[in-house]
Amino acid sequence: MSASVAVIDVGKTNVRLSAATPDGAIVETLSTPNLSLPGPPYLHYDLPSMEAWLLDGLTALGQRHPIRTIVACSHGSACVLVDDEGPVLPPVDYEQEAPEQLNRLYAELVGSFRERGSAIMGGASNMARQLLWMEIGSPEAFRRGRLLLGLPQYWAWRFGGEPASEMTLLGAQSHVWNVRDRRHTPIVVARNWQHLIAPVRPAWESLGTLSPALARRTGLSPDTRLLCGLHDSSANFYRYQSAGLSDFTVVSTGTWIVLVSSAADCEAISEARGMCCNADVDGNPLAGALVMGGREYSAVAGGRTTGPADPAEVARMVADGTIALPSFSYDEGLFPGRAHRGCILGPAPGTAERRHALAVLYAALLTDACLAALSRTGTIILDGVFVTDPLYPALVAALRPGDSVLYNLESYGTAAGCALLVEHARRTAPVHLALKTPDRLEIPGLAAYRERWFALASAAPEPAPMETQ
Repeated sequence: MSASVAVIDVGKTNVRLSAATPDGAIVETLSTPNLSLPGPPYLHYDLPSMEAWLLDGLTALGQRHPIRTIVACSHGSACVLVDDEGPVLPPVDYEQEAPEQLNRLYAELVGSFRERGSAIMGGASNMARQLLWMEIGSPEAFRRGRLLLGLPQYWAWRFGGEPASEMTLLGAQSHVWNVRDRRHTPIVVARNWQHLIAPVRPAWESLGTLSPALARRTGLSPDTRLLCGLHDSSANFYRYQSAGLSDFTVVSTGTWIVLVSSAADCEAISEARGMCCNADVDGNPLAGALVMGGREYSAVAGGRTTGPADPAEVARMVADGTIALPSFSYDEGLFPGRAHRGCILGPAPGTAERRHALAVLYAALLTDACLAALSRTGTIILDGVFVTDPLYPALVAALRPGDSVLYNLESYGTAAGCALLVEHARRTAPVHLALKTPDRLEIPGLAAYRERWFALASAAPEPAPMETQ
């Protein structure tokens, strides 16, 4: 039996632990909610509970699979400030709003859009802002800090490896790393944080082996390697790079719709629309756009949905002019000024089936808007939770008739990308990838509906009504 890879995938909503083969096939997956705890000192991830769950999961998976490598990925807003023993402060949940005074100082220090690679996002999304918050809000604990580790690198270090940084995680809206120039950003230099950024190592590099104590705790071999790990969207992108693709855009769907593109130009991305410059595993710039698609979908769908949406329901709403507009969540990057202004115009979708269909149509329009913001996309590849409904890829293809659109039904793409890192240095041929072409969809009036949606979604929002005395 060939050796297996244990993949830790920390998303905003869930934490997954998978056993995978080195060629990216997911064999078994365990999942648990990613819990947060209230302050003090701020809303933060429950790191001790996550660690206990991961160790129990590694124990269980190790009894069924010959695990010899562990590698982690996470969303780009997860980092931990540590001393030699462990965290000196809990990791900030990025949905925690930072104090306004800190936000003003941050805006003065963080540098230009080109240097930081992304807009100043809502909440505490940027690592540099989290670090500034720690420095100002908890100075004594901050002084004990030795290193700021991205969450994937934290788990590698915590489990016995050497401390490291990694370019895709540093480049994921962190504001501590200038992707295009491969150097620290101005705020890192201004605050003298350079010593907190561990040496940069490749995502596929081994940082050591599992500590003897954790080998005994989990029953895994003490020779189990700990890879550096990477950002989740970049892991998913790497999955397609490993298949030999180039000049393409990956659309990952889940809590966020995240686009990462080697075809688009990082010099043309828009700060006003919340776009970003990420990095691939080699550190090369990747243009990106994102929108909180999962939250937006749920707001329109209005509850739990089952089964695929009905194209006939979409056709009726297009004909009737029922239209969902952003944004129902706090995210306003792609649509400035529209946070919490989401609404449904036209005849109300009166049934659960119709709300479900409207939500899928809305998700496809949000995806189309992200693609339009990138300008040049190359081949478009859709994956993640949304593609399990065949209407979603069919609608995206129908909204973009001049583009090549494919989709991938293999789930857990980030975990597959992580597992593929094991063979990175030895791979001599592209890995297999099963891509499908969306169903052909003909909906009368869809092009005009799309044009109206873009006009309404892009219009400056009306000012909030004044309170009367």
